[in-house]
Amino acid sequence: MRFDGSRDMSRAIDRLTRRLPEPLEDLAWISYNYLWSWTPGGRELFRTIDAHRFTLSGENPVRFLLNLPERDLLRAATNQDLLERLAQVAQIMDASMQRPTNRVLSSGPVAFFCAEFGVHQSLPVYSGGLGVLAGDFLKETSDQALDVVGVGLLYRRGYLHQRMNLDGWQHEYWLEANTDQLPAVRVRGADGLPVRVTVPVWDGELAAHVWRVNVGRTPLYLLDAELEENSPLERWVTARLYEGSHEIRLAQYALLGIGGVRALDAMGINPSLFHLNEGHAALASLEIASQTSKELTGDPLGLKKLLEVGRDRFVFTTHTPVPAGNETYDPDVFFSVLGRSIDQMGISRDELSSESRIDPTSTTESLGFSPLAIRCARSTNAVSKRHGEVARGMWNPLFPDAKLDEVPITHVTNAVHLPTWMDPTMRGLLTKFFGTDWERHADDPGLWSHVDEIPDVDLWRARCDMRLQLVEMIRSRIVVDRLGRGEDVALAESAFSAFDPTHLTIGFARRLATYKRLDLLFHDVDRLRKIIDHEEGAQIILAGKAHPLDYEAKNVAKNMFVVKRGLDIPNRVVFLEDYDLRMAPQLVAGCDLWLNLPRPPLEASGTSGMKSALNGGLNLSVLDGWWCEGHNGQNGWAIDGSVVDDAREQDERDAKALYDLLENEVKPLFFSRDANGIPVGWLARVRASLRTLGPQFSGARMVNDYVDQIYRPNH
Repeated sequence: MRFDGSRDMSRAIDRLTRRLPEPLEDLAWISYNYLWSWTPGGRELFRTIDAHRFTLSGENPVRFLLNLPERDLLRAATNQDLLERLAQVAQIMDASMQRPTNRVLSSGPVAFFCAEFGVHQSLPVYSGGLGVLAGDFLKETSDQALDVVGVGLLYRRGYLHQRMNLDGWQHEYWLEANTDQLPAVRVRGADGLPVRVTVPVWDGELAAHVWRVNVGRTPLYLLDAELEENSPLERWVTARLYEGSHEIRLAQYALLGIGGVRALDAMGINPSLFHLNEGHAALASLEIASQTSKELTGDPLGLKKLLEVGRDRFVFTTHTPVPAGNETYDPDVFFSVLGRSIDQMGISRDELSSESRIDPTSTTESLGFSPLAIRCARSTNAVSKRHGEVARGMWNPLFPDAKLDEVPITHVTNAVHLPTWMDPTMRGLLTKFFGTDWERHADDPGLWSHVDEIPDVDLWRARCDMRLQLVEMIRSRIVVDRLGRGEDVALAESAFSAFDPTHLTIGFARRLATYKRLDLLFHDVDRLRKIIDHEEGAQIILAGKAHPLDYEAKNVAKNMFVVKRGLDIPNRVVFLEDYDLRMAPQLVAGCDLWLNLPRPPLEASGTSGMKSALNGGLNLSVLDGWWCEGHNGQNGWAIDGSVVDDAREQDERDAKALYDLLENEVKPLFFSRDANGIPVGWLARVRASLRTLGPQFSGARMVNDYVDQIYRPNH
């Protein structure tokens, strides 16, 4: 019998239902399923009740309803417009939930393991691109009614929040989540007690409970070590995402991999396939190997043979060629945390060390989860075509007998969940020309040919509306950011008129890692000033966080503040603090041009530019990651992605190309208007971008590729 949290979810919904007036009772089950966040009218439904309080709640509908005064609930129950909206949203969501399940494999569901999931801003268990991709993946599997379950960790303090001081130095702080008010429930077993799993780490037994979150039809299970029986050190294991301590991270990955498999077992969920999304969960393969060993009779098998026996149940996706994304550990540290787990599973430490090294014969090489994940999986894929090429070269030593093009690493290019990332303005416009329910067929190129039918005036009006919404958000955010870091009141007040809704609006928002090259934008301050300081000028929005221990990235941000002050036009270049899923949708929707300037070939894929493209924004990017497949010469602009050994020479080359494109092509095209004030040439590129990038980088295409090429390639 399965105790997968369904009953616990029903009980939580019943408790919330009892607090609501009868006409609003559907709000209870809607609030406990993140499907509301990408259902048309879902967000507006809660904002209609009280937009200000909903914002203050972090757009967490459970927290919002639990804290809403009774008088406001009673007033809402008499609002006929609200009740009609509620009925529409409930009908759409119920129809989605009632669809029959589309089985990926006949023997059981696919278990998707990841260290972070960016489902929604109110569930702070994500940091950046990897997590948002994982969240989009779960949403798309729900839209396709696939039998997939997600497995991760419930970080009580989530990822860092960011505050910049007057000098531009990043300071971090963390906020603890109130689990009693999350749209999540603690999973309980047949005895009514919380499902509990243990994993040996250090000298003790790390215990964890399991929480369930409904992401549409797809359940997400999060392990939580915040239990009284755990020591303070053990509780800290699920305190913060990507904790700086190697030992804490090793304990996290043990809980994710080993504990995740045990949690599924405890709930009666028997996956047919484990999808390891990055190497963090690679220890799941050891747990399956241990189970296999116990089931076999006769002579004991070595780890290498056990991994071969279980290999058919694992697939692995690698997301980055950057060393920080492929962590390695000193063997002494590795086994000081994980040694007891390894020993209790009956696995030889020496054998595990060999499988976790690039060179299995080495006795000094550090241990990494990526080599282990590649060796334990029947399939390894990169996340773009170019990343596949880079990954084959990077991991070729694991296959010494294989030529470079024979290394068994394929690729499935990342994509984004269209209903989450397409602004309602653009979504409504396309619905007029694509027809109802078109999002379910978003990977059909023929569908997107209808963008050519959209009149210039309608497409331009939509783009202007989204830019205006962004400008209004920026004006309010800048005031708070400047006052918060102690800027002069007059400067903060000037933000009320910051940005011009008619100017070319350029966005650069992503994790602040040095290879992302934020500083390339400020390479030649004089040329940058000419681009932005003009009546027909440009305005630039910057945002992103550096990891607390990435001091190089912090210095890049600090230098950017210095250059911004030197420009002496503070309201044309702004930095938005604490970039996360709250502001990201408006940024990618409102910007006319999206920049991506990675040092090639270090960008595995990138997805923010895809989100911009879905909203009619154009991309100007280095030819790396996804843009190598997306750019065709007519749907945006490209900077040479070839590798130059001398980093300074490459920066000089790429900065010049960036400024040349902005000065000679981008700005002239944007400001070239017909008699009606419409940039016809610009909109031609927008249509080309929508027509080519929409179907190619929708989540539907990505998930279909995983099902057909990775999950069931021989079916």
